[in-house]
Amino acid sequence: MTNLSQLKCVACRGGEPTLTGTQIAELQPQVPEWQVKEVEGVKRLERVYKLKNFVEAMAFTTKVAMVAEKEDHHPLIITEWGRVVVQWWTHKIGGLHQNDFIMAAKTDELFTD
Repeated sequence: MTNLSQLKCVACRGGEPTLTGTQIAELQPQVPEWQVKEVEGVKRLERVYKLKNFVEAMAFTTKVAMVAEKEDHHPLIITEWGRVVVQWWTHKIGGLHQNDFIMAAKTDELFTD
């Protein structure tokens, strides 16, 4: 099985299909801390990261932002004192794409507790 964090995101065009339930189930074990959430009918990957304080939360947020910019795939990030919530989904297709699982794995690699 390929390590998702080693893959690069591929350009996703509108009109591509979202991942099926079976495809999500196959990818999910590679990012076990992530939950599939549905928000306004759109499936997303979400993980809550616990950190020691606000400065560490901001530093982690910046790391995620740098990887997101490099891969040209951007998440929803909520940064609070000691807590960062990250959600990945592909806006162009209104749901989950393999890129979202790749980025979830890359985000996990950035986190050191």
